[in-house]
Amino acid sequence: MGDVADKLAYFQAITGLEDPDLCTEILSAHNWDLELAISSITATDNHRPSSSSAVIDDEPQDVGLVLPPNANNQPPGLVWKIVTLPFSIISGSLGLISGSIRLGMWAAGGVLSYSLGMIGLNAPGRDGAETPLVSVSQSASEAIDFVSGFDRDYGGSTSRPNFVGEGFMDALQRSRHEYKLLFVYLHSPDHPDTQGFCERTLCNEMLAAFLNENFVAWGGSVKGSEGFKMSNSLKASRFPFCAVVMAATNQRIALLQQVEGPKSPEELLTVLQRVLEESAPVLVSARLEAEERRNNIRLREEQDAAYRAALEADQARERQRKEEQERMEREAAEAERKRKEEEEARERAAQEATEREAALAKMRKEKALSLGAEPEKGPDVTQVQVRFPSGDRKGRRFHSTATIQTLYDYVDSLGCLEVNGYSLVSNFPRTVYGQEKLSLSLKEAGLHPQASLFVELK
Repeated sequence: MGDVADKLAYFQAITGLEDPDLCTEILSAHNWDLELAISSITATDNHRPSSSSAVIDDEPQDVGLVLPPNANNQPPGLVWKIVTLPFSIISGSLGLISGSIRLGMWAAGGVLSYSLGMIGLNAPGRDGAETPLVSVSQSASEAIDFVSGFDRDYGGSTSRPNFVGEGFMDALQRSRHEYKLLFVYLHSPDHPDTQGFCERTLCNEMLAAFLNENFVAWGGSVKGSEGFKMSNSLKASRFPFCAVVMAATNQRIALLQQVEGPKSPEELLTVLQRVLEESAPVLVSARLEAEERRNNIRLREEQDAAYRAALEADQARERQRKEEQERMEREAAEAERKRKEEEEARERAAQEATEREAALAKMRKEKALSLGAEPEKGPDVTQVQVRFPSGDRKGRRFHSTATIQTLYDYVDSLGCLEVNGYSLVSNFPRTVYGQEKLSLSLKEAGLHPQASLFVELK
């Protein structure tokens, strides 16, 4: 059994564990001592409920907020990647957890559930005494030191994130049971951007309030053991470093977002708001599932009549919700239809106005061209002055043989009035040059050698 592969195969056969990476980490933690590694598993099995008791106690276990795997065992779209935590981080928080681990939670999974079921709360030493794999208080002590140091350096601010004084795994466990995402901040005290980021961004009143309300916040110094290991696991390449994670199955976490380098409070707040919005379906689903489990337990304890009443009330609420949803959908569809009709009407009106304007411009241009060049003064040339309602005056010379229609064409070409919306009139005596006089020449109409007309709107 000296061969590593043989030891790994033998360990998997004895313990029933299928994950080779987990088996390798357990064996490595015990210096590849098969007897010690196997005894740590079998010792834990003695504390688990038997199969028969698990069958009898069929109440669903509340494992908290855990990212469910999909059919292809791939992360959903909101997840950047799945991160497998090192064995040392998982085992670092085991000593802080007391009580037996039920088979339901062991089978259900979660970041702690699988590793706890396989590793046990306390692994027996060679002399038979039960001793923890690592120092019981190491991860918590580092977290407490970080929180106290953060308060000491930046406690003068009126607001700051409420970092938990717990190891990473315990903070992750807390976030699961509070159905919140875990905000991770890796603190590099020697980095030049750290102080400004902590003072102006993390201690910003709006950002701190948002974090404290919607997240469980955990921080660790990269100079500490756990903070250093987490920076390696999350592949932090630039500081300040922040991440948003949630528990996944087995010994893994789902990395939802990471933010590297100095950011303003507004930039970080925007990122956190987006992550929270994208994660809302998972968060709501987890809360609804937990609520459903509690309701089921309560309903089973009630009498049949009360159960039927509650069920009918649930069905009535669901029908009401669907009816309300259908009503809102119908109203939204009707509003959308009206909006489209109004938009189409506006587009048609605008198109028609454009076409009319283009036609008028073309007509005015054609009439201006039809006038020809203005003649020089002479005995056969008539000088005409036209006064507009605005008080403006326009004048031009015409051949005395030009018709009254030519005067209308001239006024139309100026673009000051709407075509066919006016008449040309002379005073003393008042004469209206309407449709019946359009064919008369200026001389025949008595307007030669000069005339003064004004525009009368219809």
